[in-house]
Amino acid sequence: MQRFGGLVEGLEHKASETDPVSEADREAERTIVETIRAERPDDGLLGEEAANLEGSSGRRWVVDPLDGTVNFLYGLRAWCVSVALEDGDGVAVGVVHDAASDETYRATRGGGAELNGRAIAISGHDHLATALVATGFGYDPEVRAAQSEALTHVLPRLRDIRRGGSAALDLCWVAVGRLDGYFERGGHAWDWAAAGLMVEEAGGAIDRLEGEPEGLVAASPALLPELIELVRAAEADARPSVRP
Repeated sequence: MQRFGGLVEGLEHKASETDPVSEADREAERTIVETIRAERPDDGLLGEEAANLEGSSGRRWVVDPLDGTVNFLYGLRAWCVSVALEDGDGVAVGVVHDAASDETYRATRGGGAELNGRAIAISGHDHLATALVATGFGYDPEVRAAQSEALTHVLPRLRDIRRGGSAALDLCWVAVGRLDGYFERGGHAWDWAAAGLMVEEAGGAIDRLEGEPEGLVAASPALLPELIELVRAAEADARPSVRP
């Protein structure tokens, strides 16, 4: 939090000049990795910035030390830390901490989801035309252009679209009922692992969008098939870079 909205240190770029990584990202990942390695040295670990460590325990930690880096750099509050633990059956535990709002989401497989210790549930919304849905955009200019084109087919069919800038928080907001759905292409395991479990344990459903780049859709079980159908139909009319 000391670096939030302040002087940017060690700023670099990854896939493109719109995809930044700061010293805050790297420092947060180092701290998380060191803590996990000290407590669970036999576990594997995958982190967004650098960490990719093999383990022997059959478990792997998936870490996004700062999801929503652009928001963080601009002093916007939609950013978080996301940590998930995977085993042979998938994601077993997920934690997403929204430091700016002092909100911590937790989920365990088969044990439900909670926000600051209180059980949470999805909105249960099942009508596409009145659904509030979040999305995100990739960093590659060609992909972004195709995504914006597809969005022109999606938006008229919904109540509205929100673009928060943090995939993990978007999914947590679906889990707590602040949003009715979410879809996005171009995310990674560290974006979706913890928060995806949050949605499922709060009564929601998630599914993958096949193709390149891969995508994820989340909503209530009743709304999910309609939302997937809408997104796929929109992509079919968009540029090839977002087609399955």
